[in-house]
Amino acid sequence: MTSSEAVPVSPSNTPLVKSEFPSGMKSKKRERDNNTSSDEDVEHESSVNMAKETNKATALVTPKKEKKDDYVFSPELLSMYYSRLFPFELLYSWLSYDPSSTPLIQSPSKSRNAIPSKAAPSVFTKREFSFTIEKIPGEEIYIRYKSFPSKKELESTICKMKPHKIDIGAVYTHPPKDKDAFQDFKPTQRELVFDIDLTDYDGVRNCGCKNAQICPKCWTMMTMAMKVLQRGLTEDFGFQHIAWFYSGRRGVHAWVCDSHARNLSNDARSAVASYFEVMADTEHNKDAMNLTSPLHPLLARSYDILEPMFVKHILPESGHGILASSDEWEKLLSTLPESAQKVSDKLLSSWSSSQNISTPEEKWHQIQKTIDIFLKANKKVGSKQARTLSYVDANKLETWKYRTVFIFTYPRLDINVSKMQNHLLKSPFCVHPKTGRVCVPINIEKVEAFDPFGVPTLPQLMQELDVYAKENAIMEGEDEKKNKLMDWEKTSLREPFDYFKKNVLIPMQNELRRDLRQEKEEQAAYNGDF
Repeated sequence: MTSSEAVPVSPSNTPLVKSEFPSGMKSKKRERDNNTSSDEDVEHESSVNMAKETNKATALVTPKKEKKDDYVFSPELLSMYYSRLFPFELLYSWLSYDPSSTPLIQSPSKSRNAIPSKAAPSVFTKREFSFTIEKIPGEEIYIRYKSFPSKKELESTICKMKPHKIDIGAVYTHPPKDKDAFQDFKPTQRELVFDIDLTDYDGVRNCGCKNAQICPKCWTMMTMAMKVLQRGLTEDFGFQHIAWFYSGRRGVHAWVCDSHARNLSNDARSAVASYFEVMADTEHNKDAMNLTSPLHPLLARSYDILEPMFVKHILPESGHGILASSDEWEKLLSTLPESAQKVSDKLLSSWSSSQNISTPEEKWHQIQKTIDIFLKANKKVGSKQARTLSYVDANKLETWKYRTVFIFTYPRLDINVSKMQNHLLKSPFCVHPKTGRVCVPINIEKVEAFDPFGVPTLPQLMQELDVYAKENAIMEGEDEKKNKLMDWEKTSLREPFDYFKKNVLIPMQNELRRDLRQEKEEQAAYNGDF
């Protein structure tokens, strides 16, 4: 077994902010191998103790300490989900990038008989899938380099193996299951993906959550991150086909499916990810967030997006309360440069008065106004007089409001997920084993309305199927057979799955058809075949 065949899943190494806030407010880092699943959900707490070969893929067995909640997740519930609710048609149609595939518009019976184009197998059959299964309770078997010749084969294998977790990798030069037979086995394309995890915000989550915990207060940080990243990907890079998914627990994933995104080299992927990584910090870079004025257009736009949400969700007691109590605002003001102590003293004196009833929002604007007055006074000092602020401190003070907003709200990416073609990422539509929640698509146009606690669990979905069956007696007429619904259409999965097919999959397929038609016309013109 080589290291590239199977590797243990480990935490991620995410570059984070090196903020100027007190130590209690600093973020944690994650360690993660570039060739393993990026998802935060597999928490291996002890060493790998067994490996074996399964279907030409290497498997690792790892003992798990944390017992699953049988109420929200069990082998029986998972089996029911795969056999009745998992949207194999959607997944296959998406990952095959087949312009002739139209399972979304046709009825289920017609879609199953649809004839795919010749392009479909060349993409889908060379796609890597990874399964995490648990044949023995408490022991996980991690299998890489699975591939399938058809949707039918994928569906039958998943229903048979019942993986607790499914990861999706790159499209290779040859089917991954046959990788040992080819010397030129290497990735050729893969969606550009992004992983954002609330764990990376632990240092600035004042709501009390940490590690895997989430609440409505800290989930707003995910909302802010998605808004910034979506605008940057569409406006700065021109990407159009971006699918967002809930990870099922404490994060979100973005899949950029445009053709030029899928064909980016590793260097190009790293460049795109680094473009957004303005909060990078390493042991060799202790001056993170060294902003200059005027801001880069990306940051200026991001501030316009984030500052109103920062005021609404971060400042008040109903959010993270960083300007809601004397302890918190003293902590915040301590991040001003030492040479601007007069600013801090003036504000603290004003706010400590018993007559002061200003709101957190008003305090935020008061900070900015006081800083502006202090900076103007410093600039008026004559050239022969010593200025209060050095150029460095003046710049820090000018950009303090930007730095403060970004530290709490700017996207914190696991860059290792994005920069390598062969990196695995959790499959959309699967179920998180710790929460029993489905990894549903997120409507980016209504991202503020997305509620992770409202995402259906396996028990809820089974109950919804039972209720539907009782309320809608099965008819034997021809109309009923012709218009028969998929089982997921009978549950609360219908809205997110419908959103994905109508707003992500259909537009992408329409573009593939246009490109194919244009290619044929150009070839006909070249050959003189008019």
